[in-house]
Amino acid sequence: MKKTFTSCAVALLLAMAAPGASAQILIGQSADLSGPVAASVKETIMGSQLVIDQVNAQGGINGEQIEVIRMDDGLDAKRSLENTRVLIEDKKVVALLLNRGTPNTLAVIPLLDKYGVALVGPSTGAMALHKPLQKNIFNVRSTYQREAEKAVQHLQTTGIQRIAVVQADDSFGKDAMEGANKGFEKANLKPAVVALADRNKPDFAAIVPQLTKANAQAVLWIGSGTAVTDGIKALRAAGSAAQIITLSNNAASGFIKELGSASAGVIITQVLPYERSFGHPLIKEALALAKAKGQNDLSPALLEGFVATKVMVEALRRTGPKPTRAKLIATLNNFQYDVGGGLDVSYSPTDHTGIDFVDLSIVSDGKFKR
Repeated sequence: MKKTFTSCAVALLLAMAAPGASAQILIGQSADLSGPVAASVKETIMGSQLVIDQVNAQGGINGEQIEVIRMDDGLDAKRSLENTRVLIEDKKVVALLLNRGTPNTLAVIPLLDKYGVALVGPSTGAMALHKPLQKNIFNVRSTYQREAEKAVQHLQTTGIQRIAVVQADDSFGKDAMEGANKGFEKANLKPAVVALADRNKPDFAAIVPQLTKANAQAVLWIGSGTAVTDGIKALRAAGSAAQIITLSNNAASGFIKELGSASAGVIITQVLPYERSFGHPLIKEALALAKAKGQNDLSPALLEGFVATKVMVEALRRTGPKPTRAKLIATLNNFQYDVGGGLDVSYSPTDHTGIDFVDLSIVSDGKFKR
C-alpha cells in the first residue's frame, strides 16, 4: 500500500513549518521511506526540511509558502514511476526534489520530459543523469564513477593489491563499476573477483565465499543500505578482515548504526565537505539550523538534502512570484550559486553537472572521521 508523506505528516522525522501556513508552492519527492535505504533517506529529508522550515518561517519565497509532498516508493522503480505520475499529474507539483535511486530516477525521465518538470538534486550519482545531458535533471552531487575510481586509487596507494568488488546487479552497480574499472586501469590492477549481488536480496551465502576464496585484502562494496550492511556482517562472520570501502549513497548515520560493531574502519566516499568541519560556512549554517531544532549532529546524508534544497529554494526565489514549471527550468538553465564556502553549483542549457567534489571518510567510534 502506498504511503504519501507531506511536510505536515512526517512528524516522526522532522519539525514542521509554522502552524497555519498555507502551502502555495508544491514540490514533490518519491523516495524510499520504508525499505532498504530508508535510514539514509530520512536523514536527507531532515536536512531538506531545515531549509524549508527556515524559508517558510521567514515568510516563504516571494510571499509563498513551500510544501513538499513526499511519497514512499520502497526503492522500487515501478512505484517511483507511479508516484511521480501522481505528483506531476494529480498533485500538480512545480518540480521534484531529491528522488532516490538510480533505476528509480532513470524510470521517471520520460515523465519529466513529457510534462517539462525539473528534478533538482536527485539522490544518485549515476553518470546516465549527466551524460548525455538530461534536460530536466539538475544534478547537485558528484558521480558514482568519480567516487568508485577514487576508492580504488586510494586502496592502491595504501599498498593493497587484491581488491574484490561486490556489485549490485542493476543500473547503479553497472554505472559505478565503470568508474571502478577506470581506477583499476590507472592502478595497473585487476579485480580479485567481481561478485554480482541482487539489488534488494543479495545471496550472501554465494557472495561471501567468493570474497574469502579470492583472499581479498579489500572489498569495494557497490550497493545500498541493508544490502551492504548485512553483507559486511556476513563477511566478518566468515572471518575476513578485508578493508571495506563503499560509496556515498551509504554515507548516513543510520548506515553506521545498522552495521553496529562491524562499522569500525569502514571507508565511505563523500561528495560534500566533512560535516565536522565546523569552520566551513556551509557546515556552520546547517549546524545552526539543526541545533535550533534540537539536532546536535550532522551527517553526510543530511547535508546532501540540505544543499540540494538550498539550490531549489534559490532557483525558486530567482524565478519570481507564482513560479511555473517552465519558468523554473529557464532559471535553472542560467544558474550559478555558491551554496557555501565556495562550493559552486552552475548550470547551463548544455551542462547540469553540479558540485565536483569527492573525498573519503573512515568510520571510527560510530562516527565519520577524516
